[in-house]
Amino acid sequence: MANDRRGDVGGEGTGLPDHELLSASDVTRTIARIAHQIIEKTADAEHVVLIGIPTRGTVLARRLAAAVAEFGGTEPAVGTVDPTLYRDDLRRRPTRALEDTQFPEGGVDDALVVLVDDVLMSGRTVRAALDALSEHGRPRSVQLAVLVDRGHRELPIRADYVGKNVPTSRSELILVSLTEIDGEDRVSIRRGAGE
Repeated sequence: MANDRRGDVGGEGTGLPDHELLSASDVTRTIARIAHQIIEKTADAEHVVLIGIPTRGTVLARRLAAAVAEFGGTEPAVGTVDPTLYRDDLRRRPTRALEDTQFPEGGVDDALVVLVDDVLMSGRTVRAALDALSEHGRPRSVQLAVLVDRGHRELPIRADYVGKNVPTSRSELILVSLTEIDGEDRVSIRRGAGE
């Protein structure tokens, strides 16, 4: 089941078919493109760390690190940061199990950190991840990579690397499926299923 940042939604509920935005090959190509961009923008950096935001951001961070290494860059260290306890909307969101926050052995001090997530919407998850990250070290700089940017920002946050911009209404959901979690790579939109 794909996650839209508001919980698992599966394929039921609206009676409307999901519309595919990215196929498996599109997801692979998009990750490769973002990896090339990361190599270009971080070429002078000595210490690059990719930090995934659970759950799918962690998988994407691992894939991006492998792609960076494949395309001739130095493979970045990979970690994960769970921003759940740093959210400003905890009381309004359904609770979920906490995931491990794990940083690479070298930590994040003086590193160029690239936060990685599947979908960027309001910016609240990224803000919470930045707060969590600041408790674990002081990076030299932080960049943001997302597979999909769907708009509707509530905070002044912008991604440095975007796989696909998808203008949406608030009643639509972006569903990201990744093989490691969902058994397939796919990004789709479900109309009329959101708020």
